[in-house]
Amino acid sequence: MASKLRQRRKAYANGDAREDDVTALVASYNIHKCVGLDRRFNPERIMAVISEIGADVIALQEVDQRFGARAGLLDLEALERDSGLCPVPLDGTRNNHGWRGNLVLVRNGTVDGVRQIVLPGAEPRGALVVDVTLAAGPLRIIAAHLGLLRRSRARQIRAILAAAETEDGRPAVLMGDLNEWRLGKRSSLQALDPTFGPLGATVASFPSRFPVWSLDRILANPHDLVSRIDVHNSPLAQVASDHLPIKAVLRLAQTERPEREGAEMASAA
Repeated sequence: MASKLRQRRKAYANGDAREDDVTALVASYNIHKCVGLDRRFNPERIMAVISEIGADVIALQEVDQRFGARAGLLDLEALERDSGLCPVPLDGTRNNHGWRGNLVLVRNGTVDGVRQIVLPGAEPRGALVVDVTLAAGPLRIIAAHLGLLRRSRARQIRAILAAAETEDGRPAVLMGDLNEWRLGKRSSLQALDPTFGPLGATVASFPSRFPVWSLDRILANPHDLVSRIDVHNSPLAQVASDHLPIKAVLRLAQTERPEREGAEMASAA
């Protein structure tokens, strides 16, 4: 019962947040190939939800057809025009938008580098490692959609951890549909600790009509990078996909407090 109540939580807040934090808003959204709970294929509805969120960076999952030509399902030019979000450049894309269904969009930022990682497992899965510089500061985004099998997820997490370390010390965020709601010893997510966290910062995002399970996660290194996590639970989001988007406020930098620094210097003298 306690576990289910925890999974129904709609928000997580870190009490250490300060008013002078310099923040960025990141989000993750499994768009379910643009098919809503009403079984209608409606990309415009998904794009409207993305615009509602107003994120600086958003990681999308299931942005391409699964079979055949694997064509992309969104009008990326219209999305950029309406929301200012631009897709990061990817290699080997023709008709498709993403890398094994994953796509990262950035607003008002510079893309410093992109890596496309094949994740091991029974299903074709992948992750994007994107280094960006936002107005709030530099950040590494690892966007992933993990497999349905626990053994596959364990192997995929090891591959993600190998790609997590940054050369310049910039903070990193892992976000996406991790397909794991458990937090106990049997959870495949335990291998992420202590690199990414906090693991207990869960919000229920699935199914979208009555969210109970925390399949979608935003985890950070360092852990205190995350100031707040919320479910984007608008009326449109409740029907547009079987997942609700989740969003997080990140403290990428702090403005200086000259009066405090002066007081500390005086005390040291």
